Amino acid sequence: GRLEAAMGEVDFTRPEALQELMGSGLLQPQDTDEQRAAIARLETLLALVEGWVDDVVDAAIDERLPAAVQLRETVRRRRAAGGPAEKTFATLIGMELRPRLAREAATLFAVVRAGRGAEGRDALWAHPDLLPGPEDLADPLGFIESSATELDFGIDEE
Repeated sequence: GRLEAAMGEVDFTRPEALQELMGSGLLQPQDTDEQRAAIARLETLLALVEGWVDDVVDAAIDERLPAAVQLRETVRRRRAAGGPAEKTFATLIGMELRPRLAREAATLFAVVRAGRGAEGRDALWAHPDLLPGPEDLADPLGFIESSATELDFGIDEE
C-alpha cells in the first residue's frame, strides 16, 4: 500500500531521508478501534509483567536488604520519569507505559501472594484467561473473589 510505495521512493543514501519519512506521518499507527483495543491490552500486559517483577523482587529483598525501601522508591521514581523504552513505545505505536498501572499490578500480585502464596501468584500466568484485566488492577480483592474458582479448580479446557 501507501507505506510500500513511500519506502520505494526513499533514498537511503541520504541520512535525512529517513527523518523526512518519519516526519511524514506514514509511520504513525492507524487510529482504529481495533488498534486502540490492542494497545490497551498491551499496556495492561506490560503493567502485569512489571508488577509481577516488582512483587517477586520485593518479596526477595524485603528481609535481606536493609535499604529495600529506598531501592524501591528509586526504581519507582525512575519508572515515573520514563526512559528510552517508554519514549520508543509512545513514538512508534502511541502507547504509554503508565507507572500507575505497574503499581496497581504490583499491589494485585502482592495481594494474591498474601492470600495464595507465591505459587498462587505465579499460577495466574498458566493461561491467558487467568490473567487480570485492566479493571482488576484497580480492585485486587474483587479479582481474588472473582477468580477463586478458576484458581482453585483450574479453568475449563475446551
